[in-house]
Amino acid sequence: MLLLVEEKLDDEFLLKVAEDFKGYIKFVVDIKQEILAAGGLKHVDGEQILLKNGSSQEDLWGGGLDLETNEVDFDSMINLRPSQGNASREVLSEEVRNRIQEIVRKLLK
Repeated sequence: MLLLVEEKLDDEFLLKVAEDFKGYIKFVVDIKQEILAAGGLKHVDGEQILLKNGSSQEDLWGGGLDLETNEVDFDSMINLRPSQGNASREVLSEEVRNRIQEIVRKLLK
């Protein structure tokens, strides 16, 4: 299940979204609009939903949430952007990581 999330998901929906990876949710966050796409098998699918919704590529960052531990990771192929100073699958900027965590906390936790 892949969803565009603009308001906090309830626990029941979170569990449905996490079914693809048994308790783990892939997400793509738009750090400017403070929305995200959650679920699905590939970050690129969430990225496409957000782009079609009016997001800008430079504002989109991928990661994941483990529902059991509540740990957020910042690993996705869509994060590989040398032109934006991110030459890794991991989000390297602490500022961007903090924004991602704020939005994930607000909408998923």
